[in-house]
Amino acid sequence: MNELPIGIFDSGVGGLTVYRALHDRLPNERFVYLGDTARVPYGTKSLATVERYAIENSEFLASLGIKLLVVACNTASALALPKIRERIGLDVVGVIGPGGRKAVVETSSQDEPRIAVIATEATVSSGAYTDAIRRASNAASVFQTACPLFVPLAEEGWTAEAETFSIAEKYLKKVREFDPHSLVLGCTHYPILRDVIQQTVGENVKLIDSGEATAEEVERLLTDRGLANPNEILGTRELCDDLDHFYVTDAAERFAKVAERFLGTTPNKLEAIEVYGRDELKT
Repeated sequence: MNELPIGIFDSGVGGLTVYRALHDRLPNERFVYLGDTARVPYGTKSLATVERYAIENSEFLASLGIKLLVVACNTASALALPKIRERIGLDVVGVIGPGGRKAVVETSSQDEPRIAVIATEATVSSGAYTDAIRRASNAASVFQTACPLFVPLAEEGWTAEAETFSIAEKYLKKVREFDPHSLVLGCTHYPILRDVIQQTVGENVKLIDSGEATAEEVERLLTDRGLANPNEILGTRELCDDLDHFYVTDAAERFAKVAERFLGTTPNKLEAIEVYGRDELKT
């Protein structure tokens, strides 16, 4: 069990930032990643549809043999974690809870902590980050706003263009007015625009990468459950090396191109597969 890989799924390519955070923190672990690129985005779908997609993705990864599942998709993390846990019978970690808890920890020294959250419209509407923060602290004030254009900007690699800074100014004006102590990057694409966001909100605001927070919690969970791989991997681990396997449900070439923009490399092992109908097989 300890030597099995960790599974990660996302609705598309954004979860690669979570993969990177896990890879950096857990160099002795192997990973298998599924990007549901045929059905992205999840944010416009109904609860029932998101749950079905999430279960199909989870069951595919579980069928490969994994010891733990990370749901890198914020929408699926907000809406489908209980159903996923019920179906696959493994430890499941989403990105919202860890991100919210990390923001509370980072502002705990403040008498009146202020936490801002930027995310997609669907994640903001769900209130999932606010709920996660409230569960960890009753004292924090929370402000949320959606930044939907950050997703295509990240995928195009527009991380320093004047247009990107202009859009960031428009989106983050109210965040600056809120004057937060910390700002949660509540979409897996947003860390790609970290420098733009930091410069726009000010250097005094602590940015919380939900992927990095998730990697910290996964590390603790592996230790607590006795699931960490005891065998040290020899040599230097590289992102997307032969020890990690990537799957997509469509558009493998585009996935590889965006992976190179996000990670600086392309997956050595990348396959297009189909996950449809796995949920119906069990009902």
